[in-house]
Amino acid sequence: MEKLGILAGVGKLPVECAKAAQQLGYEVYAVGLLAESDSTIADYAKDFKVISIAQLDSILNYLTQNEIKKVTMIGKVTKELLFSGGLIPDARMLQLIMSLPNKNDDTIMLAFVNELKNAGIETFDQTALIKKLMPSKGTLTSREPSKTELADMNFGFKIAKELGRLDIGQSVVVKNLAVMALEAIEGTDSCIKRGGTLANGGAVVVKVAKPQQDNRFDVPTVGLRTLEVMAEVGATALAIEADQTLLVDRENVIKFADEKNISVVAI
Repeated sequence: MEKLGILAGVGKLPVECAKAAQQLGYEVYAVGLLAESDSTIADYAKDFKVISIAQLDSILNYLTQNEIKKVTMIGKVTKELLFSGGLIPDARMLQLIMSLPNKNDDTIMLAFVNELKNAGIETFDQTALIKKLMPSKGTLTSREPSKTELADMNFGFKIAKELGRLDIGQSVVVKNLAVMALEAIEGTDSCIKRGGTLANGGAVVVKVAKPQQDNRFDVPTVGLRTLEVMAEVGATALAIEADQTLLVDRENVIKFADEKNISVVAI
């Protein structure tokens, strides 16, 4: 039986990935990178262990000791952890961080991937096992977007693509063809809260893949929490990039969106 390592951040996505891997016959070894990582991943794993994302040497030792040659990194791990002081890096992680030319998302993740490669471990496409979670083009909810919302979606799509090209973020909040907020280190939820509050209702949220998207990490993802935050600030529509964005817990997301009269569209 082929072994697969899953480096799990926060959210349900790592559990979905582990479940799919188990069904395909993989022997799963899961590492929870944060205390908040969903421990139910253990239900689909041969072994599960929590090892802080800051403890790079321990992560690599765990993978090599279990003869893991292939891993996927999936789930939310926000870059702000680097600056919060809440995590204490080991010597290997500190050396990696100090060697970086900048602290952009892709720079950090590519360096991490290279560390795995040097240990003889391949990092593969996050979506390889869960492509079914990526909606194709079309409206996913009962309500179609209004003409104004659709114009904001198309406008926001272009802005978000440029934001991604600069490796800053993947999400924007717009209203009436004006940018309310751009995602940076704070993450999508905080961006929505800020932009939605400034819009004073009626905001449109757009999330896309980067033009240079590396599917081994940071694939755009939305889930129920995304819609809950939108509802809190009165945002009325969500656009995601078709065939490029992971939609987690789709049934409950769409149910919630319909209840709150939020239009969700893959564009």
